[in-house]
Amino acid sequence: MAKKWKVRAQLKGGVTTLKALITHPMETGRRKNKKTGKKVPAHFIQNLTVEHNGKNVLNADWGPAISANPYLSIKFKGAVKGDSIKISWSDNKGMSDSNTTKVR
Repeated sequence: MAKKWKVRAQLKGGVTTLKALITHPMETGRRKNKKTGKKVPAHFIQNLTVEHNGKNVLNADWGPAISANPYLSIKFKGAVKGDSIKISWSDNKGMSDSNTTKVR
């Protein structure tokens, strides 16, 4: 899953807005392959975390109902410009990825 995903963290009025567009197929396990008629195996993000300077800001348990290439937007207080924000996920097939950005 080493495809590029977009992450941005912007500070405005003491509130940091983190926006992330994550590249992931997010298969439910219910869709059938049109050519073979067999079900496409489930493949979805199970856990997503956001850390601000190493401290947990968000821990989300996701499932197959989340759309492909999910978009995440959260707001939190306490960051200053230049702080590090790390977003990471792991899925039901044991794959994982992470991305780090700085607060602008």
